[in-house]
Formats: sequence, C-alpha cells, structure tokens
Amino acid sequence: MPRNIIDVTDLTVEEIDQLISTAEDILANPAKYQDACAHKQLATLFFEPSTRTRLSFESAMLALGGSVLGFSEASSSSTSKGETVGDTVHTVSCYADIIAMRHPKEGAPFAAAQFSEVPIINAGDGGHNHPTQTLTDLLTIHREKGRLDGFTIGFCGDLKFGRTVHSLVNALSRYENVKFVLISPAELKLPRYVKEEALKKRGISYKQTESLEAVMPDLDILYMTRVQRERFFNEEDYLRLKDSYILTPEKLETAKADLSILHPLPRVNEISVAVDKDPRAAYWKQVKNGKFIRMALILKLLDIHV
Repeated sequence: MPRNIIDVTDLTVEEIDQLISTAEDILANPAKYQDACAHKQLATLFFEPSTRTRLSFESAMLALGGSVLGFSEASSSSTSKGETVGDTVHTVSCYADIIAMRHPKEGAPFAAAQFSEVPIINAGDGGHNHPTQTLTDLLTIHREKGRLDGFTIGFCGDLKFGRTVHSLVNALSRYENVKFVLISPAELKLPRYVKEEALKKRGISYKQTESLEAVMPDLDILYMTRVQRERFFNEEDYLRLKDSYILTPEKLETAKADLSILHPLPRVNEISVAVDKDPRAAYWKQVKNGKFIRMALILKLLDIHV
C-alpha cells in the first residue's frame, strides 16, 4: 500500500525534522534536485479553489524535473457528472505517481486514499486539516527562530474553522516547552476536540483570550488567520465577526523586536498592508517556503534519495 499524508501526525517528529533538513538543503543546493523526479507525474485534484497550495505543489514538482496534470475546480472533473470521488481518484492514480488533493468535505482525502494506487497528500479538507501548510509553517518557524521548541505562539482570528490552526497546534504540541495563546471571539474558539487531543491530553497549558493587545508583549510568534466566509452557514454571523482582529503597525508597538508574524494566506483585511514593510512580517517568506517543503515531501513519499 502507498503511504499517504492525510494529517500532520501521520509523520513522526523525526520525519518532520528530516523534511525540514531536506528543504533547507534544497534551498541551499537547488541544482542538486532539478532532475530528481524526472519522468514522474504529480496530479493536483482540487475540488475547492486554491492559489498558493495548488501552484506551490505544481512549482515543486516542476522544480524537481517532474510534470503535472490535474484540475483546479470540481466542475472540470467527472464528479460534475455524478462520478464518486473514489472513482475519480482511482482513475487518476492510473496516470500519476503521486496525488495532491483538496476537498471542501472533512475526511474526503482519507476516504479517497482507500481507492488510490499511489500516495495521496491532503492539500486541505474543509475545516479539518492542512498538513502541508503546517509543514510550511514549521519550516518558516525553524528558519525564523532556529528551533521548534521553547517559544510562545499566539493564534489569532478564526480558530474554530481554521484548518491551518488545527494542524499547527497538533504539530507543535509534540515539541518541548511551546506555550499556546488562543486569541478569538467566543464564537470562534479552538474546538474542544483539538484542545483535548493536542493540549490537555499532553498536559500542555494554554491561555484563551479575546484581546490581542493584552497578550502581544508575550508573543514570540503571532499566527494571524482570516475569518473564512466559506465556512459560515449564516452570512450575518460572518459579517459580525469578520473584522474582529485587524493587525496594524500601531498594535505592534508593544510587540517584541524579534516577533515573527505568520499568516497562511489569503488575507482579507486582518493584516494591514502597512505591516508588510515591518521586518517582523514573515508571511511572504512563508509563501516561498511552501514550495521547498512540498518538494521534500514529494521526494519522501516517492522514496527518492538525492
């Protein structure tokens, strides 16, 4: 059976550290990897819109010397004719060596993996998981801080539906001495099951607050998120909560000089464009890092050693 990455916890801490090491080597020696996946094909099956994730997967495979096929919306696949996702994936696995799949329904990539003859990478499933964004975040934190332990991270915004938050909390809970600060409106708190599984079960303390300003001086990393319109059933609730937190240069005046500001993007207005000029803004570096960690993951799942 092929190995799939559906959840970041499908990887051990040691494997994550090795992926980061490989990504760092790719950054330092890109020519060494330019033909590593020659004659290999990646299929990108995106049943939900994406810019960064889809293009970074495609860019990653092309940079490894491979090729790409697939679709960027469900309407351009046979699922629009009534074909099951399982049949679609089974079909595509006959043509490709590895699949990256995004779907709006939680658990869809896991279910689809039962029908695939090649490795499947979950590229985001509803409000559930987004493991390669988490690997991107971990690589960025490692490059910014030089470590993945011993810091305080604040998650701000939509912690209820934010799959990137859920995945990163799960990942960082396995490293030593990471303190979690959860900043959100009451309606968008981190789900109980994430707190139970990732934090309480491991005896990790955390702070919950509705005030970003109150905790800003304590943070080594600030992970901003957008309030996601597509996850709401009620438009009125979205409109009421969408501007709960807007990061501005003024709000950063009490922050540490070496704070790192992350955001999985896309942003709407939760980070002012004026913050882009702040040397603490790391979210554009985060975008670039996504390509290199996905290159490392593709190599691992295809068992290619350079």
